[in-house]
Amino acid sequence: MRVVFMGTPDYAVPALAELIASGHEVVCVYSQPPRPRGRGHKLHPSPVHAFAEAHGIPVRTPTSLKKPDAQDAFANLRAEVGIVVAYGLILPQAILDAPDYGCLNLHGSLLPRWRGAAPIQRAIMAGDAVTGVQLMQMEAGLDTGPVLLSETVPIEPSETYGSLHDKLSRTGADLLPRGLAALERGGLTRVPQSEDGVTYAHKITAEEARIDWSRPAAEVDAHIRGLSPFPGAWTEDARGTRLKLLLSRIGSDTNEAAGTVLAKVGALGVACGDGRTVELVRLQRPGGRPQASEEFLRGYDLPPGSVLT
Repeated sequence: MRVVFMGTPDYAVPALAELIASGHEVVCVYSQPPRPRGRGHKLHPSPVHAFAEAHGIPVRTPTSLKKPDAQDAFANLRAEVGIVVAYGLILPQAILDAPDYGCLNLHGSLLPRWRGAAPIQRAIMAGDAVTGVQLMQMEAGLDTGPVLLSETVPIEPSETYGSLHDKLSRTGADLLPRGLAALERGGLTRVPQSEDGVTYAHKITAEEARIDWSRPAAEVDAHIRGLSPFPGAWTEDARGTRLKLLLSRIGSDTNEAAGTVLAKVGALGVACGDGRTVELVRLQRPGGRPQASEEFLRGYDLPPGSVLT
């Protein structure tokens, strides 16, 4: 099929790679504009942008698709279908309607649960046992269109955002060629989303990433894993130093007040609001690299009885 691909982060690269490997004609890629990065603030293309250029595919990086000239340029590509994977721009109706089959979104949740920007992180943070990838017909509403194809993925007890991100990225990449083959032969059924069970995966704010030690240990553990490695759950020690927490597990019972650092036996334990502890397996201090708990404590003073907030 003649395809326009719209995506930005590394999550979307495997899907683009599968389209190319499956023999589809990717006539153009749309991605977010290059961003400054590093000490010199040099502009760097997105992972999708760089991958497309390496494969000789033209790339466009508009800041908006609302203007008529941008919509005409998109329509002139004469695509049969638009494929959207974590693109980052709202698509006006003129863009959605331009391809013969419209625009399809590869979304990282089981809709209508976790519509929106951060479905992978939110699923882990909420303690969900399962999630998945769905190919959805795009409409003007936020992730409201009918579902065309689904693949479920279990969420393991030790799952982090990073590990689940990679699983769903691979699952979506495998799903996409099957979906396009079925679309071309008329073998897809458009299943409207239920009006029940709608939840929204709002973007994670910096303040929301802060740990509330008064919550139950299971919720604190899920909070840490769901934000690892990005943007990273955080807490402050008694000196006001912000510590990033990257991996955890539920520990033993305790009588200590929430936020209290326990005696160091193995991983660093912290008391939570339900009388259980969370053991901090991997941490990072400002300007430092991620470290296992034992290594971190050899170079950082965090005595038992001190309180994290």
